[in-house]
Amino acid sequence: MILTDHTSHRPWPLPSTPWVMHQAWNDFLFMHWPVDVGAVRALVPEPLELHLHQGTCYVGIIPFHMSDVRPRGTLNVPGISAFPELNVRTYVIVDGKPGVYFLSLEAHSRLAVETARLTYDLPYFMAKMSWERRGETVHYRSERTDRRGPAAAWAGSYTPRGEPFFAPPGSRTRWLSERYCLYTVDSAGAIWRTEVHHLPWPLREVEVVLETNTMGAAHGLTLPEAGALAMYSPGVDVVVWAPQRL
Repeated sequence: MILTDHTSHRPWPLPSTPWVMHQAWNDFLFMHWPVDVGAVRALVPEPLELHLHQGTCYVGIIPFHMSDVRPRGTLNVPGISAFPELNVRTYVIVDGKPGVYFLSLEAHSRLAVETARLTYDLPYFMAKMSWERRGETVHYRSERTDRRGPAAAWAGSYTPRGEPFFAPPGSRTRWLSERYCLYTVDSAGAIWRTEVHHLPWPLREVEVVLETNTMGAAHGLTLPEAGALAMYSPGVDVVVWAPQRL
């Protein structure tokens, strides 16, 4: 299957330039909390407009693991092309295109962290991370080791439940999951958009057992243990374009 031949679900057309990177995002856990708009506004650069769902601002914590990470036209490299990742994110919109704004990202790969910082200007941090699947349950741990950011950790397990589904159009679930670009702001205040493409997320309900979560606290946000909106996906294949200055 050629991924870029399937585009009817996208909210806007694919970029006209070739994509540059392939990735697979696996065992994806979406956890979202409604958060005070003012608290998030203080963390997101002013050129970006916060994207709200029916007046509510959301922050997500997303643990997963990457595989088949490779530049276009190359093959996987053992020890480099697969690693765990966890991100803390919120949502913004620019010129009518809703996207993701990352507050922080953790990865268990020095090459991935430094490359993403240099190429995409993303706030990546090195972390000691592990994941293991036992039956259908994913056990996941992350503890930041990078001194460029405050201490932050996440540990827990998650088990998918119920039948697979796709988020219906207009639903909050679709609003939280189906995002086809990310935004950064450089030191001069310029906005950069990075386009991504994948098929619609196959989703399932999920049971989460949370042991540790200081990812929000690292940004001054209070995310209660109870009440998170949670979804699981086995994952999607993704292609990524080079960032474009707006």
